[in-house]
Amino acid sequence: MSIFSGMNISASGMSAQRLRMDVISQNIANVNTTRDENGEPYRRKTVVFSEKNVTPFEEVFMKSAGTSGSGVKVTRIIEDNVTPLRKVYDPSHPDADEDGYVSYPNVNILQEMTDLIDATRSYEANVTAFNATKNMAMKGLEVGK
Repeated sequence: MSIFSGMNISASGMSAQRLRMDVISQNIANVNTTRDENGEPYRRKTVVFSEKNVTPFEEVFMKSAGTSGSGVKVTRIIEDNVTPLRKVYDPSHPDADEDGYVSYPNVNILQEMTDLIDATRSYEANVTAFNATKNMAMKGLEVGK
């Protein structure tokens, strides 16, 4: 495994976690959005990760070099259509239905904050791995002095 391969894996993890934090922030910002551009309540979004694709040659080469993995990528961002919307009785609200209930987004602040802490810790772990790899490379360059 080359030094730069380790750095690339850590960098891909940092990029993916940064996007995840952005999506979580968007969920938190829209916790009270009862109407989007389509007239529907905002739906919680989540990020789906997968392993980066490698070519068959790279896969064979990496296995022969004793390396596994090539980093992570964001496959897609999906809306949570399974969790029900929150119904709050407020007949004076302009988005209330005929029974006086308003449909609020299916965003749970506690869940979002927990996910945000998880994404932050994952980002920090990738930064630590990146810096450790960088420091090993720097020490290797100092051997010749």
